[in-house]
Amino acid sequence: MDREEGWRAIAGMRLALADMLEGLGEADWEKPSLCAGWRVRDVAAHVALTPQAPGVRAMLADAARARGSFHRLNHDLAVRHAATRDAGRLVAELREHAASRRLPAVTNYRNIVLDVLVHSQDIAIPLGRDLAAPRDAAVAAATRAWTMGWPFWARRRLRGLRLVATDATWEAGRGEEVHGPIDALVLLLTGRTEAAGPRLAGPGLAKPRSRRGRR
Repeated sequence: MDREEGWRAIAGMRLALADMLEGLGEADWEKPSLCAGWRVRDVAAHVALTPQAPGVRAMLADAARARGSFHRLNHDLAVRHAATRDAGRLVAELREHAASRRLPAVTNYRNIVLDVLVHSQDIAIPLGRDLAAPRDAAVAAATRAWTMGWPFWARRRLRGLRLVATDATWEAGRGEEVHGPIDALVLLLTGRTEAAGPRLAGPGLAKPRSRRGRR
């Protein structure tokens, strides 16, 4: 997936997420997402905030308040954004900025493809909603998650496994096979093991679960 294809996929996924969120009841917005400690509202705010991210100076100040923790920084920014916007405004922001190519500091469009795809599922799965992941975007996201190292460390965490997509041309790793739809493999690669598990099969399937249990 080249840059233009990546940005088109990002815009499409932001709009699809907005469409799904628009039909939620207030209680749904407060439900836990797949991200521990993040509500559906917080994850939606994170995706909406990404193309509106503050400048470098503001980010450095926020990072200092988060004591240098990237995860705490992301969480704090999302919660703050969610606290000042109702559901309708968050949906409107997703649509308004869907085609924006503005990037937060120290990232690139490949990371945003992965970010939007995974966080859309972080919302949809706990709510029991079916939000299809574009196949080409899922392939690009899987490749990015496998090769990027921090923060997922997929190659290290899934060492000894061969991951094979059953609905796309994609595979990675060596060892006992785990196979399934490419979007489920993306969830596995990014640590959403329990959410991915029911859609995966193969002799290596027990390994990610046991490794997660030791972490």
